[in-house]
Amino acid sequence: VQLQASGGGLVQAGGSLRLSCAVSGRSANSRATAWFRQAPGREREFVAGISWSDITTYSDSVKGRFGISRDKGTNAVYLQMNSLRPEDTAVYYCASKKLYSTVSYLQADYVYWGQGTLVTVSS
Repeated sequence: VQLQASGGGLVQAGGSLRLSCAVSGRSANSRATAWFRQAPGREREFVAGISWSDITTYSDSVKGRFGISRDKGTNAVYLQMNSLRPEDTAVYYCASKKLYSTVSYLQADYVYWGQGTLVTVSS
């Protein structure tokens, strides 16, 4: 299983961005996939996840502003980010778990990782 994240960039506070995670390999759509982020000097943290059965989970810091979705036709997972804040600035990573998995907050539970994409929100 391979993941490739894209869509990062520079945006002003209050703006929007959509990140994409292309998931390839065995049963790509049958795995929990999540987005994590890591800001400079901070630990990587859970942002949002979608289970193999398309149940979504969000961290409190992004609930109501971000939306995670899956396109089973293209094996992609998206993170729509609205009302962005400077504190959302980070490198964003997508990651997947084993088959038929639910979302968890722990990065150690995720087996496959993509490279990061940088999101910078200016004030």
